[in-house]
Amino acid sequence: MIVVTSVLPRPSPATARTARPRHYLMCRPDHFEVRYAINPWMHPDVPVDRERALAQWDALRRTYLDLGHRVDLLDPVPGLPDMVYTANGATVVDGLVLGARFRHPERAAEAQAHRAWFAAAGHPVVEPEFVNEGEGDLLVVGDVVLAGCGFRTDPRAHAEAAAVLGREVVALELVDPRYYHLDTAIAVLDETTVAWLPAAFTPAAQEVLRARFPDALVADPADAAVLGLNAVSDGRHVVLPAQAVGLAAALAERGFVPVPVDLSELRKGGGGPKCCTLEVRA
Repeated sequence: MIVVTSVLPRPSPATARTARPRHYLMCRPDHFEVRYAINPWMHPDVPVDRERALAQWDALRRTYLDLGHRVDLLDPVPGLPDMVYTANGATVVDGLVLGARFRHPERAAEAQAHRAWFAAAGHPVVEPEFVNEGEGDLLVVGDVVLAGCGFRTDPRAHAEAAAVLGREVVALELVDPRYYHLDTAIAVLDETTVAWLPAAFTPAAQEVLRARFPDALVADPADAAVLGLNAVSDGRHVVLPAQAVGLAAALAERGFVPVPVDLSELRKGGGGPKCCTLEVRA
């Protein structure tokens, strides 16, 4: 089921966008809770409604299925409340899996669960030497990987990712702790188009992004503040938090089809649609 707001912006006919079927890995939030704080969004004193989180997550899963995408499931593990954020567990390019290595011990065991799933599915898996938090900080845009650092991923992991994945890796330093992963500050819309929040980056990183993506969509800070940029695109449909209404309208003006979903309960852990979605690129 696709969740639609009362007034959904219509895509501009000026720019034709093409959707491509995707393959995603997700994990049910059976054990989701906020019992520690490792990012500014997490407040253990704020109650979490797990049933609501499950319902919101399932609406996201069904949205992908309704859009024609494949969704596989990673089994949740008791004691790992953040496993719902599967994007952080690996980066997959051409069927090859670069595993994750988490900075915080609370999430360390998630990496092995991801590696085991991919190995069982027949993918070659590389265990990294340096801290990288998967697609949280390694975003594939065409033939390039944008690589975040500053809060989680070790800058040395960028060269490791380039060697393993065989892609050019572009380093981008984050400066705002609210946007602790790259996928909270940039949304990959298609192979040449991104949306981003300039204030989340150092001046040097801003310069790099402006040079590479001169036509990038610049998000309003209010939309970024509800994790609006933590979005998932198939090249035409952009699944994004329902609260990011300005970004949805801007996407429609560019010819994309915004698909709003409510993940407000999972946002208490610091994640949105992209955090809950790891793309398995064959």
